[in-house]
Amino acid sequence: MLQSTALLAERLLPGLLAVGLATIHVVARSEPLFDRVACNRFLSFGGGVSVAYVFVHVLPEVDAIGRSSATDATEVLVTESQVYFVTMAGFVVYYGLERLASRSAEDSGDDMPSRSVFLVHIGSYAAYNGVVGYLLFHQETPGVGNLLLFAVALALHFLLNDVSLQNRHKEVYHTTGRWVLAGAVLVGAAVGAVTELHRLHLGLLFAFLAGAIVLRVVHEELPAKRVGTFWAFAAGVAAYSALLLAV
Repeated sequence: MLQSTALLAERLLPGLLAVGLATIHVVARSEPLFDRVACNRFLSFGGGVSVAYVFVHVLPEVDAIGRSSATDATEVLVTESQVYFVTMAGFVVYYGLERLASRSAEDSGDDMPSRSVFLVHIGSYAAYNGVVGYLLFHQETPGVGNLLLFAVALALHFLLNDVSLQNRHKEVYHTTGRWVLAGAVLVGAAVGAVTELHRLHLGLLFAFLAGAIVLRVVHEELPAKRVGTFWAFAAGVAAYSALLLAV
């Protein structure tokens, strides 16, 4: 019984969650599902969940890496400053990508980024999704509960990303981009199933992802073009923060 439970947590469950996350990109824009989920309140709530997960769960974990001590001569000690630098890098890189897409759309005359910018934009989010898929198999804190918390937060976050990318790239995202992002989750999960990074490198992946998530939520909640609902956002933050602190 214990062995079967361990197998579920280590292999089967992460694989199933990877399929579930990939499926979000495939069906999120389908009718009538999109009509049910792509509303401001729901997306704002999902953004709040993502932010709560980053600040209450992820950042404290990656901060512990900076305060840990090396156990043998081959390990590289990462300072707290370096961990937060990687978090900032995730924020800055994806901000730069958003600005690139916005500038290309402004210059195009039809409010659509160029094909080359689309490829760069989708490629960057494919890498983002690949990291998520990999981390399904390698959580900083092991356990089924922690894995499910990660998956729920990222599922809601993927919905936010999907709506944003669809609005940005329109039909080309629906016909091509969403399939690339769905496949990236599965590829990342497959790599995670057969490889394992050093704990320090794993923590840095979490840190980079945390910075990117914060940028995505801020980018979607602040602009006037998609009027966010503050109370739904605050409810998402409060509810998931309470859940994270309780487990």
